[in-house]
Amino acid sequence: MRGTRNTIFNIIGPTLGLYLDRIKSNLCLSIPLSLQTLRQFVGHTKDVLSVAFSADNRQIVSGSWDKTIKLWNTLGVCKYTIQDEGHSEWVSCVRFSPNSSNPIIVSCGWDKMVKVWNLANCKLKTNHIGHTGFLNTVTVSPDGSLCASGGRDSQAMLWDLNEGKHLYTLDSGDTINALCFSPNRYWLCAATGPSIKIWDLEGKIIVDELRQEVISTNSKAEPPQCTSLAWSADGQTLFAGYTDNLIRVWQVTIGTR
Repeated sequence: MRGTRNTIFNIIGPTLGLYLDRIKSNLCLSIPLSLQTLRQFVGHTKDVLSVAFSADNRQIVSGSWDKTIKLWNTLGVCKYTIQDEGHSEWVSCVRFSPNSSNPIIVSCGWDKMVKVWNLANCKLKTNHIGHTGFLNTVTVSPDGSLCASGGRDSQAMLWDLNEGKHLYTLDSGDTINALCFSPNRYWLCAATGPSIKIWDLEGKIIVDELRQEVISTNSKAEPPQCTSLAWSADGQTLFAGYTDNLIRVWQVTIGTR
């Protein structure tokens, strides 16, 4: 969306996208290249911080400053509002699991909690406790067996979604703004401050750290922070969004572990 002042959350190919109308705190389903709004999702009382499509693109989940999680259909109808046993602070990130045999929603928030919800009835399944700072992000592995969470405490925590337990913790050394699993390698990528760390989860080691080249005339200027990550479907290209309004593209080269 060229020139938009709204926050774009998610795009499904060239045909559908979700953005936030910050004036009204509404979600909008749109055609990205035409700026045509197809639906408005009215219900949250404060800004929406995160939104995600289900694997079949038939449901949408959103999390907000109003501390609620809402489940929608693509017609803009709110099917359920999760409040019971919900987050006590802002809901910063929400994700569906792609595993159809274990249909769940995973959320995290500024209450330092990771919560797992049964998609069938929107009831709480598991509270994952362990973080010591507010959380910015949660991500689910491509097979739906794992999730990872991160935020202010600089720790990426891995959780078993089938057994509902903590597996291990990876120290990033800086605030984690975004996390994503590789679609075809056993990697976890973390946007940590100005850099991107890539862990091999089998060895629990960092296999690469990506740092952008920034030309600045101000030696005291802070480097732009990486705030968003997404892999291409084939796992060969990593897209990263930064606070200097740029998207940087990284290519996996032959010989990369």
